[in-house]
Amino acid sequence: MFDATQEDDASDHDIDMDADADDFKVAPKMKRKPYEIEYLSLSQGEVEKKMQEEVEYICNILGVEASTASLLLRHLTWNRERLIEQYMDNPSKVLVEAFVILPSSQDYQSLGAGRSVSSRRTTRSTATRIGTTYKPTHTTLKYTKYTPNPDEPFTCPICFDDSADIVTFSLDCGHTFCSKCWNMFLASKIREEGEHAIRCMAEGCQLIAPDPFVRDILLSDGGAATPDPEPKKENAKIWARFQELLIRNFVDSNTDLKYCPYPGCTNTVSCQGAASRFSLTSVVPTVSCGARGIPGSGSDDVTTTKDGETSLCLAEKEHKFCFGCTIEDDHRPVVCAVAKMWVTKCSDDSETANWIKSNTKECPSCQSKIEKYGGCNHITCQKCKHESCWVCMGPWSKHGTVWYSCNRYDDKSEVDARDARRASLERYLHYYNRWANHEQSAKLSRDLYVKTEKKMEDMQITSSLTWIEVQFMKKAVEEVEKCRMTLKWTYSMAYYLAKSNEKDLFEDNQRDLEKAVEDLSELLETPVEPENITSLRQRVTDKTVYVQKRNEIVLEDSANGFQEGRWRWNVTVEGFDEPDPSERV
Repeated sequence: MFDATQEDDASDHDIDMDADADDFKVAPKMKRKPYEIEYLSLSQGEVEKKMQEEVEYICNILGVEASTASLLLRHLTWNRERLIEQYMDNPSKVLVEAFVILPSSQDYQSLGAGRSVSSRRTTRSTATRIGTTYKPTHTTLKYTKYTPNPDEPFTCPICFDDSADIVTFSLDCGHTFCSKCWNMFLASKIREEGEHAIRCMAEGCQLIAPDPFVRDILLSDGGAATPDPEPKKENAKIWARFQELLIRNFVDSNTDLKYCPYPGCTNTVSCQGAASRFSLTSVVPTVSCGARGIPGSGSDDVTTTKDGETSLCLAEKEHKFCFGCTIEDDHRPVVCAVAKMWVTKCSDDSETANWIKSNTKECPSCQSKIEKYGGCNHITCQKCKHESCWVCMGPWSKHGTVWYSCNRYDDKSEVDARDARRASLERYLHYYNRWANHEQSAKLSRDLYVKTEKKMEDMQITSSLTWIEVQFMKKAVEEVEKCRMTLKWTYSMAYYLAKSNEKDLFEDNQRDLEKAVEDLSELLETPVEPENITSLRQRVTDKTVYVQKRNEIVLEDSANGFQEGRWRWNVTVEGFDEPDPSERV
Protein backbone atom coordinates (compact mmCIF):
# COMPACT_ATOMS: atom_id res chain seq x y z
CA MET A 1 0.00 0.00 0.00
CA PHE A 2 1.34 3.42 -1.00
CA ASP A 3 0.85 6.09 1.75
CA ALA A 4 1.80 9.77 2.11
CA THR A 5 4.98 9.01 3.99
CA GLN A 6 6.23 6.83 1.19
CA GLU A 7 5.37 9.60 -1.27
CA ASP A 8 7.42 12.11 0.70
CA ASP A 9 10.35 9.70 0.87
CA ALA A 10 10.09 9.07 -2.84
CA SER A 11 10.04 12.80 -3.50
CA ASP A 12 13.19 13.30 -1.42
CA HIS A 13 14.80 10.41 -3.28
CA ASP A 14 13.96 12.03 -6.61
CA ILE A 15 15.55 15.26 -5.45
CA ASP A 16 18.72 13.43 -4.45
CA MET A 17 18.80 11.69 -7.83
CA ASP A 18 18.48 15.02 -9.61
CA ALA A 19 21.25 16.46 -7.49
CA ASP A 20 23.54 13.59 -8.42
CA ALA A 21 22.37 13.42 -12.04
CA ASP A 22 25.83 14.29 -13.31
CA ASP A 23 27.17 11.10 -11.75
CA PHE A 24 24.81 9.00 -13.88
CA LYS A 25 25.39 10.73 -17.22
CA VAL A 26 26.81 8.53 -19.96
CA ALA A 27 30.14 9.80 -21.18
CA PRO A 28 29.75 11.39 -24.62
CA LYS A 29 31.23 9.53 -27.56
CA MET A 30 34.81 10.56 -28.21
CA LYS A 31 35.05 12.99 -31.10
CA ARG A 32 36.65 11.57 -34.19
CA LYS A 33 40.03 13.10 -34.98
CA PRO A 34 40.50 14.94 -38.31
CA TYR A 35 42.81 12.25 -39.70
CA GLU A 36 40.50 9.37 -38.77
CA ILE A 37 37.61 7.95 -40.77
CA GLU A 38 34.57 5.90 -39.82
CA TYR A 39 34.62 2.28 -40.93
CA LEU A 40 33.26 -1.11 -39.95
CA SER A 41 35.16 -4.40 -39.78
CA LEU A 42 33.29 -7.44 -41.10
CA SER A 43 34.01 -11.12 -40.77
CA GLN A 44 33.48 -13.51 -43.68
CA GLY A 45 30.22 -14.67 -42.11
CA GLU A 46 28.92 -11.11 -41.89
CA VAL A 47 29.75 -10.51 -45.56
CA GLU A 48 27.91 -13.71 -46.49
CA LYS A 49 24.90 -12.42 -44.57
CA LYS A 50 24.96 -9.15 -46.54
CA MET A 51 25.16 -11.16 -49.77
CA GLN A 52 22.20 -13.27 -48.75
CA GLU A 53 20.17 -10.17 -47.94
CA GLU A 54 20.83 -8.80 -51.45
CA VAL A 55 19.82 -12.11 -53.04
CA GLU A 56 16.63 -12.36 -50.98
CA TYR A 57 15.72 -8.80 -51.88
CA ILE A 58 15.96 -9.59 -55.60
CA CYS A 59 14.01 -12.82 -55.09
CA ASN A 60 11.16 -10.93 -53.48
CA ILE A 61 11.10 -8.13 -56.05
CA LEU A 62 11.55 -10.15 -59.25
CA GLY A 63 9.99 -13.42 -58.14
CA VAL A 64 12.98 -15.56 -59.15
CA GLU A 65 14.83 -18.33 -57.37
CA ALA A 66 17.92 -17.60 -55.28
CA SER A 67 20.31 -19.21 -57.79
CA THR A 68 18.89 -17.06 -60.60
CA ALA A 69 19.04 -13.92 -58.47
CA SER A 70 22.66 -14.62 -57.58
CA LEU A 71 23.71 -15.00 -61.23
CA LEU A 72 21.84 -11.86 -62.27
CA LEU A 73 23.42 -9.82 -59.48
CA ARG A 74 26.90 -11.05 -60.39
CA HIS A 75 26.24 -10.18 -64.04
CA LEU A 76 25.41 -6.57 -63.12
CA THR A 77 28.16 -6.29 -60.45
CA TRP A 78 25.64 -6.48 -57.59
CA ASN A 79 23.88 -3.28 -58.64
CA ARG A 80 20.36 -4.23 -57.65
CA GLU A 81 18.75 -0.95 -58.77
CA ARG A 82 20.08 -1.36 -62.30
CA LEU A 83 19.10 -5.02 -62.30
CA ILE A 84 15.50 -4.30 -61.28
CA GLU A 85 15.18 -1.55 -63.89
CA GLN A 86 16.52 -3.70 -66.73
CA TYR A 87 14.63 -6.83 -65.67
CA MET A 88 11.31 -5.03 -65.44
CA ASP A 89 11.89 -3.56 -68.87
CA ASN A 90 12.90 -6.80 -70.61
CA PRO A 91 13.51 -9.90 -68.45
CA SER A 92 14.35 -12.20 -71.36
CA LYS A 93 17.15 -9.94 -72.53
CA VAL A 94 18.69 -9.75 -69.05
CA LEU A 95 18.49 -13.51 -68.54
CA VAL A 96 20.13 -14.19 -71.89
CA GLU A 97 22.87 -11.58 -71.43
CA ALA A 98 23.65 -13.07 -68.02
CA PHE A 99 23.84 -16.54 -69.67
CA VAL A 100 21.15 -17.81 -67.34
CA ILE A 101 19.03 -19.17 -70.20
CA LEU A 102 19.58 -19.78 -73.89
CA PRO A 103 17.99 -17.53 -76.55
CA SER A 104 16.39 -20.59 -78.14
CA SER A 105 14.95 -22.00 -74.92
CA GLN A 106 11.23 -22.25 -74.19
CA ASP A 107 11.71 -19.95 -71.24
CA TYR A 108 13.01 -17.26 -73.57
CA GLN A 109 10.03 -17.69 -75.85
CA SER A 110 7.53 -17.75 -72.98
CA LEU A 111 8.93 -14.51 -71.63
CA GLY A 112 8.57 -12.87 -75.02
CA ALA A 113 11.87 -12.40 -76.82
CA GLY A 114 12.69 -8.74 -77.24
CA ARG A 115 9.33 -7.68 -75.79
CA SER A 116 9.00 -5.27 -72.91
CA VAL A 117 7.10 -6.74 -69.98
CA SER A 118 7.67 -4.03 -67.41
CA SER A 119 3.96 -4.01 -66.59
CA ARG A 120 3.99 -7.69 -65.68
CA ARG A 121 5.69 -9.15 -62.65
CA THR A 122 6.67 -12.78 -62.78
CA THR A 123 5.78 -14.93 -59.82
CA ARG A 124 7.97 -17.53 -58.21
CA SER A 125 7.17 -21.08 -59.17
CA THR A 126 8.37 -24.38 -57.86
CA ALA A 127 10.23 -27.15 -59.63
CA THR A 128 8.60 -30.49 -60.21
CA ARG A 129 10.56 -33.70 -59.99
CA ILE A 130 9.89 -36.56 -62.38
CA GLY A 131 12.04 -39.60 -61.62
CA THR A 132 15.65 -38.43 -61.62
CA THR A 133 15.04 -35.49 -63.98
CA TYR A 134 14.28 -31.98 -62.65
CA LYS A 135 11.94 -29.96 -64.86
CA PRO A 136 11.65 -26.47 -63.38
CA THR A 137 9.81 -23.51 -64.83
CA HIS A 138 11.49 -20.40 -66.22
CA THR A 139 12.20 -18.86 -62.80
CA THR A 140 14.25 -21.85 -61.68
CA LEU A 141 17.56 -22.72 -63.32
CA LYS A 142 17.44 -26.08 -65.05
CA TYR A 143 19.89 -28.86 -64.74
CA THR A 144 19.52 -32.63 -64.93
CA LYS A 145 21.03 -35.55 -63.08
CA TYR A 146 20.42 -38.68 -65.14
CA THR A 147 21.19 -42.36 -64.68
CA PRO A 148 20.84 -44.02 -68.08
CA ASN A 149 18.69 -46.99 -68.83
CA PRO A 150 20.69 -50.17 -69.65
CA ASP A 151 18.69 -50.39 -72.84
CA GLU A 152 19.82 -46.87 -73.80
CA PRO A 153 23.61 -46.81 -73.25
CA PHE A 154 25.37 -43.47 -72.90
CA THR A 155 29.03 -42.65 -73.69
CA CYS A 156 30.60 -39.57 -72.15
CA PRO A 157 31.95 -37.42 -75.01
CA ILE A 158 35.03 -36.46 -72.96
CA CYS A 159 36.27 -39.60 -71.20
CA PHE A 160 34.27 -42.08 -73.36
CA ASP A 161 33.01 -43.88 -70.26
CA ASP A 162 30.05 -46.07 -71.21
CA SER A 163 29.67 -48.13 -68.06
CA ALA A 164 26.20 -49.20 -67.00
CA ASP A 165 26.33 -47.36 -63.65
CA ILE A 166 27.46 -44.03 -65.10
CA VAL A 167 25.89 -40.89 -63.57
CA THR A 168 25.54 -37.85 -65.83
CA PHE A 169 24.70 -34.20 -65.38
CA SER A 170 23.60 -31.57 -67.86
CA LEU A 171 22.52 -27.94 -67.77
CA ASP A 172 19.48 -26.55 -69.56
CA CYS A 173 21.49 -26.57 -72.79
CA GLY A 174 21.31 -30.38 -72.82
CA HIS A 175 25.07 -30.99 -73.09
CA THR A 176 25.50 -34.12 -71.00
CA PHE A 177 28.73 -35.33 -69.39
CA CYS A 178 29.58 -37.84 -66.69
CA SER A 179 29.89 -36.77 -63.08
CA LYS A 180 33.62 -37.52 -63.00
CA CYS A 181 34.33 -35.14 -65.89
CA TRP A 182 32.11 -32.48 -64.37
CA ASN A 183 33.91 -32.88 -61.04
CA MET A 184 37.36 -32.52 -62.56
CA PHE A 185 36.25 -29.59 -64.69
CA LEU A 186 34.72 -27.67 -61.78
CA ALA A 187 37.69 -28.40 -59.53
CA SER A 188 40.10 -27.05 -62.15
CA LYS A 189 38.07 -23.92 -62.78
CA ILE A 190 37.66 -23.12 -59.09
CA ARG A 191 41.04 -24.13 -57.70
CA GLU A 192 43.37 -23.14 -60.55
CA GLU A 193 41.54 -20.36 -62.40
CA GLY A 194 39.53 -18.86 -59.55
CA GLU A 195 36.29 -18.82 -61.55
CA HIS A 196 32.98 -18.04 -59.88
CA ALA A 197 30.94 -18.04 -63.12
CA ILE A 198 31.63 -21.47 -64.64
CA ARG A 199 30.26 -22.09 -68.11
CA CYS A 200 29.16 -25.35 -69.68
CA MET A 201 31.93 -27.74 -70.74
CA ALA A 202 30.65 -27.99 -74.32
CA GLU A 203 32.65 -25.96 -76.83
CA GLY A 204 30.95 -22.67 -77.66
CA CYS A 205 28.25 -23.03 -74.99
CA GLN A 206 28.03 -19.94 -72.75
CA LEU A 207 25.43 -21.16 -70.24
CA ILE A 208 26.59 -20.64 -66.65
CA ALA A 209 26.22 -23.39 -64.07
CA PRO A 210 24.05 -22.30 -61.11
CA ASP A 211 25.41 -22.59 -57.58
CA PRO A 212 23.19 -25.58 -56.63
CA PHE A 213 24.53 -27.44 -59.66
CA VAL A 214 28.13 -26.84 -58.55
CA ARG A 215 27.25 -27.90 -55.01
CA ASP A 216 25.57 -31.11 -56.15
CA ILE A 217 28.52 -32.07 -58.36
CA LEU A 218 31.08 -31.50 -55.65
CA LEU A 219 29.26 -32.67 -52.54
CA SER A 220 26.90 -35.39 -53.66
CA ASP A 221 27.92 -39.04 -53.94
CA GLY A 222 27.35 -38.90 -57.65
CA GLY A 223 29.69 -35.98 -58.02
CA ALA A 224 32.58 -37.57 -56.16
CA ALA A 225 35.15 -39.34 -58.24
CA THR A 226 35.11 -42.28 -55.79
CA PRO A 227 33.11 -43.08 -52.67
CA ASP A 228 36.30 -42.80 -50.61
CA PRO A 229 36.31 -40.11 -47.86
CA GLU A 230 39.47 -38.40 -49.13
CA PRO A 231 37.96 -37.18 -52.44
CA LYS A 232 34.89 -36.04 -50.55
CA LYS A 233 37.06 -34.04 -48.18
CA GLU A 234 38.91 -32.47 -51.11
CA ASN A 235 35.63 -31.60 -52.83
CA ALA A 236 34.43 -29.96 -49.64
CA LYS A 237 37.53 -27.73 -49.71
CA ILE A 238 36.84 -26.86 -53.33
CA TRP A 239 33.25 -25.94 -52.50
CA ALA A 240 34.51 -23.73 -49.65
CA ARG A 241 36.90 -22.08 -52.11
CA PHE A 242 34.00 -21.49 -54.50
CA GLN A 243 32.03 -19.76 -51.75
CA GLU A 244 35.07 -17.62 -50.97
CA LEU A 245 35.27 -16.60 -54.65
CA LEU A 246 31.61 -15.56 -54.53
CA ILE A 247 32.31 -13.39 -51.50
CA ARG A 248 35.34 -11.83 -53.18
CA ASN A 249 33.24 -11.01 -56.22
CA PHE A 250 30.67 -9.35 -53.96
CA VAL A 251 33.34 -7.35 -52.13
CA ASP A 252 35.12 -6.29 -55.33
CA SER A 253 31.82 -5.14 -56.85
CA ASN A 254 31.00 -2.82 -53.92
CA THR A 255 32.99 0.38 -53.72
CA ASP A 256 32.39 0.68 -49.98
CA LEU A 257 33.87 -2.77 -49.25
CA LYS A 258 37.49 -3.93 -49.39
CA TYR A 259 39.22 -7.17 -48.51
CA CYS A 260 42.06 -7.08 -46.00
CA PRO A 261 45.29 -7.38 -48.05
CA TYR A 262 47.16 -9.31 -45.33
CA PRO A 263 47.98 -12.87 -46.47
CA GLY A 264 45.49 -15.43 -45.23
CA CYS A 265 43.10 -12.88 -43.73
CA THR A 266 39.45 -13.20 -44.79
CA ASN A 267 38.09 -10.11 -43.03
CA THR A 268 36.52 -7.21 -44.90
CA VAL A 269 36.22 -3.50 -44.15
CA SER A 270 33.23 -1.33 -44.98
CA CYS A 271 34.05 2.37 -45.39
CA GLN A 272 31.43 4.53 -47.07
CA GLY A 273 33.41 7.72 -46.46
CA ALA A 274 36.10 6.61 -48.91
CA ALA A 275 33.89 5.05 -51.58
CA SER A 276 34.30 7.94 -54.06
CA ARG A 277 37.39 9.44 -55.67
CA PHE A 278 36.34 12.92 -54.60
CA SER A 279 36.50 11.97 -50.92
CA LEU A 280 40.11 10.79 -51.33
CA THR A 281 41.28 14.37 -51.89
CA SER A 282 40.44 15.36 -48.31
CA VAL A 283 41.11 12.25 -46.24
CA VAL A 284 43.52 9.33 -46.01
CA PRO A 285 41.23 6.35 -45.29
CA THR A 286 43.46 4.24 -43.05
CA VAL A 287 41.42 1.33 -41.67
CA SER A 288 41.89 -1.89 -39.74
CA CYS A 289 40.11 -5.18 -40.40
CA GLY A 290 40.11 -6.00 -36.69
CA ALA A 291 42.49 -8.98 -36.97
CA ARG A 292 46.00 -9.22 -35.60
CA GLY A 293 49.04 -11.27 -36.49
CA ILE A 294 49.03 -14.07 -39.02
CA PRO A 295 45.49 -15.44 -39.51
CA GLY A 296 45.16 -19.09 -38.66
CA SER A 297 48.62 -19.32 -37.15
CA GLY A 298 47.45 -19.64 -33.57
CA SER A 299 48.16 -17.40 -30.60
CA ASP A 300 51.24 -19.35 -29.58
CA ASP A 301 53.07 -18.76 -32.86
CA VAL A 302 56.00 -16.38 -32.83
CA THR A 303 57.88 -14.31 -35.36
CA THR A 304 61.54 -15.04 -35.97
CA THR A 305 63.99 -12.18 -36.51
CA LYS A 306 67.14 -12.23 -38.62
CA ASP A 307 69.20 -13.11 -35.53
CA GLY A 308 67.15 -16.24 -34.93
CA GLU A 309 65.36 -14.80 -31.91
CA THR A 310 61.61 -14.78 -31.58
CA SER A 311 59.08 -12.12 -30.69
CA LEU A 312 55.48 -12.48 -29.60
CA CYS A 313 54.78 -8.78 -30.14
CA LEU A 314 54.88 -9.01 -33.91
CA ALA A 315 52.31 -11.81 -33.95
CA GLU A 316 49.86 -9.36 -32.40
CA LYS A 317 50.41 -6.60 -34.96
CA GLU A 318 47.18 -5.01 -36.11
CA HIS A 319 46.14 -5.26 -39.76
CA LYS A 320 46.17 -1.64 -40.95
CA PHE A 321 45.96 -0.60 -44.57
CA CYS A 322 44.67 2.13 -46.88
CA PHE A 323 41.11 1.68 -48.07
CA GLY A 324 41.41 4.12 -50.96
CA CYS A 325 44.35 2.74 -52.95
CA THR A 326 46.51 -0.32 -53.55
CA ILE A 327 49.27 0.76 -51.17
CA GLU A 328 49.16 -1.86 -48.43
CA ASP A 329 50.42 0.56 -45.85
CA ASP A 330 49.32 3.38 -43.57
CA HIS A 331 50.56 6.28 -45.71
CA ARG A 332 49.20 9.11 -43.62
CA PRO A 333 49.51 12.11 -43.87
CA VAL A 334 49.79 12.13 -47.68
CA VAL A 335 46.66 11.48 -49.80
CA CYS A 336 46.41 8.46 -52.07
CA ALA A 337 47.02 10.24 -55.38
CA VAL A 338 50.30 11.77 -54.20
CA ALA A 339 51.41 8.57 -52.45
CA LYS A 340 50.92 6.56 -55.65
CA MET A 341 52.89 9.15 -57.65
CA TRP A 342 55.77 8.88 -55.19
CA VAL A 343 55.80 5.07 -55.16
CA THR A 344 55.80 5.02 -58.96
CA LYS A 345 58.63 7.54 -59.08
CA CYS A 346 60.72 5.49 -56.67
CA SER A 347 60.08 2.15 -58.36
CA ASP A 348 60.63 2.92 -62.05
CA ASP A 349 63.85 3.68 -63.89
CA SER A 350 63.16 7.38 -64.37
CA GLU A 351 65.64 8.47 -61.71
CA THR A 352 68.38 6.34 -63.26
CA ALA A 353 67.79 8.18 -66.51
CA ASN A 354 67.92 11.50 -64.65
CA TRP A 355 71.28 10.59 -63.15
CA ILE A 356 72.66 9.67 -66.58
CA LYS A 357 71.45 12.98 -68.01
CA SER A 358 72.93 14.93 -65.13
CA ASN A 359 76.36 13.27 -64.96
CA THR A 360 77.17 12.15 -68.50
CA LYS A 361 77.51 13.57 -72.01
CA GLU A 362 77.32 12.03 -75.47
CA CYS A 363 80.46 11.34 -77.47
CA PRO A 364 80.46 13.65 -80.55
CA SER A 365 81.61 10.76 -82.69
CA CYS A 366 79.61 7.64 -81.67
CA GLN A 367 77.01 9.21 -79.33
CA SER A 368 77.92 6.84 -76.51
CA LYS A 369 77.46 8.08 -72.96
CA ILE A 370 80.69 9.40 -71.40
CA GLU A 371 81.32 9.99 -67.70
CA LYS A 372 84.19 12.21 -66.60
CA TYR A 373 85.99 10.66 -63.61
CA GLY A 374 89.21 12.71 -63.57
CA GLY A 375 90.20 16.36 -63.34
CA CYS A 376 91.53 16.71 -66.88
CA ASN A 377 89.08 17.90 -69.53
CA HIS A 378 90.84 15.90 -72.25
CA ILE A 379 88.36 13.07 -72.79
CA THR A 380 88.90 9.88 -74.78
CA CYS A 381 85.89 7.76 -75.64
CA GLN A 382 86.47 4.16 -74.59
CA LYS A 383 84.36 2.91 -77.47
CA CYS A 384 85.56 4.80 -80.56
CA LYS A 385 88.73 6.40 -79.08
CA HIS A 386 87.59 9.85 -80.18
CA GLU A 387 89.36 12.64 -78.28
CA SER A 388 87.32 15.66 -77.29
CA CYS A 389 87.07 18.53 -74.84
CA TRP A 390 84.71 17.99 -71.89
CA VAL A 391 83.96 21.73 -71.72
CA CYS A 392 82.79 22.33 -75.28
CA MET A 393 82.68 18.70 -76.56
CA GLY A 394 84.67 19.83 -79.61
CA PRO A 395 87.62 17.88 -81.10
CA TRP A 396 90.66 18.01 -78.86
CA SER A 397 92.98 18.41 -81.85
CA LYS A 398 91.71 21.97 -82.42
CA HIS A 399 92.57 23.03 -78.88
CA GLY A 400 96.31 22.65 -79.27
CA THR A 401 98.23 23.12 -76.05
CA VAL A 402 95.93 25.77 -74.65
CA TRP A 403 92.84 23.67 -74.07
CA TYR A 404 91.68 25.99 -71.31
CA SER A 405 91.40 28.90 -73.72
CA CYS A 406 88.48 27.37 -75.56
CA ASN A 407 86.92 30.24 -77.47
CA ARG A 408 83.98 28.34 -78.91
CA TYR A 409 80.48 29.58 -78.20
CA ASP A 410 78.92 27.56 -75.37
CA ASP A 411 75.17 27.18 -75.61
CA LYS A 412 74.09 28.40 -72.16
CA SER A 413 70.65 26.93 -72.53
CA GLU A 414 72.17 23.44 -72.71
CA VAL A 415 74.36 24.09 -69.69
CA ASP A 416 71.47 25.54 -67.74
CA ALA A 417 69.31 22.53 -68.62
CA ARG A 418 72.03 20.17 -67.45
CA ASP A 419 72.42 22.12 -64.19
CA ALA A 420 68.66 22.07 -63.70
CA ARG A 421 68.63 18.28 -64.11
CA ARG A 422 71.40 17.97 -61.53
CA ALA A 423 69.49 20.19 -59.11
CA SER A 424 66.31 18.18 -59.67
CA LEU A 425 68.15 14.94 -59.00
CA GLU A 426 69.77 16.28 -55.83
CA ARG A 427 66.38 17.47 -54.61
CA TYR A 428 64.83 14.08 -55.26
CA LEU A 429 67.66 12.23 -53.52
CA HIS A 430 67.31 14.51 -50.48
CA TYR A 431 63.72 13.39 -49.93
CA TYR A 432 64.18 9.81 -51.12
CA ASN A 433 67.13 9.07 -48.82
CA ARG A 434 65.20 10.22 -45.78
CA TRP A 435 62.06 8.38 -46.91
CA ALA A 436 64.04 5.16 -47.38
CA ASN A 437 65.89 5.66 -44.09
CA HIS A 438 62.68 5.76 -42.05
CA GLU A 439 61.32 2.79 -43.98
CA GLN A 440 64.43 0.79 -43.13
CA SER A 441 64.33 1.93 -39.51
CA ALA A 442 60.72 0.79 -39.23
CA LYS A 443 61.69 -2.65 -40.57
CA LEU A 444 64.54 -2.87 -38.07
CA SER A 445 62.02 -2.33 -35.29
CA ARG A 446 61.56 -6.12 -35.37
CA ASP A 447 64.99 -6.48 -33.82
CA LEU A 448 64.14 -3.66 -31.44
CA TYR A 449 61.06 -5.58 -30.30
CA VAL A 450 63.23 -8.52 -29.30
CA LYS A 451 65.77 -6.34 -27.48
CA THR A 452 62.97 -4.53 -25.68
CA GLU A 453 61.35 -7.77 -24.50
CA LYS A 454 64.68 -8.87 -23.12
CA LYS A 455 65.08 -5.55 -21.31
CA MET A 456 61.59 -5.89 -19.88
CA GLU A 457 62.51 -9.29 -18.47
CA ASP A 458 65.74 -7.90 -17.01
CA MET A 459 63.80 -5.09 -15.36
CA GLN A 460 61.54 -7.59 -13.66
CA ILE A 461 64.51 -9.54 -12.35
CA THR A 462 66.59 -6.58 -11.14
CA SER A 463 63.75 -4.44 -9.75
CA SER A 464 60.41 -4.69 -8.01
CA LEU A 465 58.47 -3.79 -11.17
CA THR A 466 55.77 -6.19 -12.34
CA TRP A 467 55.23 -7.30 -15.95
CA ILE A 468 52.41 -4.77 -16.26
CA GLU A 469 54.64 -1.97 -15.00
CA VAL A 470 57.37 -2.64 -17.58
CA GLN A 471 54.93 -2.44 -20.50
CA PHE A 472 56.02 1.18 -20.99
CA MET A 473 58.95 -0.15 -23.03
CA LYS A 474 56.69 -2.03 -25.41
CA LYS A 475 54.44 1.03 -25.76
CA ALA A 476 57.47 3.16 -26.60
CA VAL A 477 58.65 0.77 -29.32
CA GLU A 478 55.19 0.67 -30.88
CA GLU A 479 55.04 4.46 -30.87
CA VAL A 480 58.47 4.74 -32.49
CA GLU A 481 57.46 2.36 -35.28
CA LYS A 482 54.18 4.20 -35.88
CA CYS A 483 55.86 7.61 -35.97
CA ARG A 484 58.57 6.43 -38.34
CA MET A 485 55.87 5.41 -40.78
CA THR A 486 54.39 8.91 -40.45
CA LEU A 487 57.80 10.51 -41.00
CA LYS A 488 58.46 8.27 -43.98
CA TRP A 489 55.39 9.57 -45.82
CA THR A 490 55.88 13.19 -44.76
CA TYR A 491 58.95 13.27 -47.01
CA SER A 492 56.96 12.12 -50.01
CA MET A 493 54.40 14.82 -49.27
CA ALA A 494 57.07 17.50 -48.80
CA TYR A 495 58.64 16.57 -52.16
CA TYR A 496 55.45 17.48 -54.03
CA LEU A 497 54.38 20.48 -51.91
CA ALA A 498 54.81 23.87 -53.56
CA LYS A 499 56.95 26.44 -51.76
CA SER A 500 54.79 28.39 -49.36
CA ASN A 501 54.42 29.34 -45.70
CA GLU A 502 52.24 26.27 -45.25
CA LYS A 503 55.08 24.04 -46.43
CA ASP A 504 57.48 25.75 -44.03
CA LEU A 505 55.14 25.08 -41.12
CA PHE A 506 54.70 21.49 -42.29
CA GLU A 507 58.46 20.94 -42.33
CA ASP A 508 58.77 22.55 -38.89
CA ASN A 509 56.31 20.02 -37.49
CA GLN A 510 58.15 17.29 -39.36
CA ARG A 511 61.46 18.38 -37.81
CA ASP A 512 60.04 18.43 -34.28
CA LEU A 513 58.56 14.95 -34.67
CA GLU A 514 61.77 13.56 -36.15
CA LYS A 515 63.87 15.00 -33.31
CA ALA A 516 61.50 13.57 -30.69
CA VAL A 517 61.50 10.11 -32.34
CA GLU A 518 65.30 9.99 -32.48
CA ASP A 519 65.51 11.00 -28.80
CA LEU A 520 63.08 8.24 -27.83
CA SER A 521 64.95 5.68 -29.96
CA GLU A 522 68.16 6.62 -28.21
CA LEU A 523 66.51 6.15 -24.81
CA LEU A 524 65.34 2.67 -25.83
CA GLU A 525 68.92 1.75 -26.70
CA THR A 526 70.17 2.85 -23.25
CA PRO A 527 71.58 -0.07 -21.22
CA VAL A 528 69.38 -1.06 -18.29
CA GLU A 529 71.13 -0.62 -14.94
CA PRO A 530 69.39 -1.53 -11.67
CA GLU A 531 70.05 1.87 -10.18
CA ASN A 532 68.58 3.86 -13.10
CA ILE A 533 65.47 1.81 -13.85
CA THR A 534 63.14 4.24 -12.08
CA SER A 535 64.52 7.31 -13.82
CA LEU A 536 64.63 5.48 -17.18
CA ARG A 537 61.00 4.52 -16.83
CA GLN A 538 60.02 8.11 -16.13
CA ARG A 539 62.05 9.51 -19.03
CA VAL A 540 60.79 6.90 -21.51
CA THR A 541 57.18 7.42 -20.44
CA ASP A 542 57.43 11.21 -20.72
CA LYS A 543 59.16 11.04 -24.09
CA THR A 544 56.61 8.52 -25.41
CA VAL A 545 53.75 10.86 -24.52
CA TYR A 546 55.58 13.77 -26.17
CA VAL A 547 56.28 11.77 -29.34
CA GLN A 548 52.65 10.69 -29.51
CA LYS A 549 51.56 14.32 -29.21
CA ARG A 550 53.98 15.50 -31.91
CA ASN A 551 52.70 12.75 -34.22
CA GLU A 552 49.10 13.82 -33.68
CA ILE A 553 50.06 17.43 -34.45
CA VAL A 554 51.55 16.40 -37.80
CA LEU A 555 48.57 14.22 -38.72
CA GLU A 556 45.91 16.68 -37.55
CA ASP A 557 47.50 19.69 -39.25
CA SER A 558 47.90 17.77 -42.51
CA ALA A 559 44.32 16.47 -42.40
CA ASN A 560 42.94 19.94 -41.62
CA GLY A 561 44.99 21.32 -44.50
CA PHE A 562 43.37 18.90 -46.94
CA GLN A 563 39.89 19.66 -45.65
CA GLU A 564 40.52 23.42 -45.78
CA GLY A 565 42.25 23.31 -49.17
CA ARG A 566 45.51 24.78 -47.87
CA TRP A 567 47.93 22.47 -49.65
CA ARG A 568 49.25 23.37 -53.11
CA TRP A 569 51.35 21.05 -55.24
CA ASN A 570 54.24 21.59 -57.63
CA VAL A 571 52.87 18.96 -60.06
CA THR A 572 49.46 18.04 -61.41
CA VAL A 573 47.57 15.94 -58.86
CA GLU A 574 44.20 14.37 -59.62
CA GLY A 575 41.39 16.11 -57.78
CA PHE A 576 43.39 19.27 -56.99
CA ASP A 577 43.83 22.62 -58.75
CA GLU A 578 46.54 22.94 -61.35
CA PRO A 579 49.76 24.44 -59.92
CA ASP A 580 50.93 27.86 -61.05
CA PRO A 581 53.72 27.80 -63.64
CA SER A 582 56.04 29.44 -61.11
CA GLU A 583 55.39 26.60 -58.62
CA ARG A 584 56.20 23.74 -60.97
CA VAL A 585 59.51 21.95 -60.60
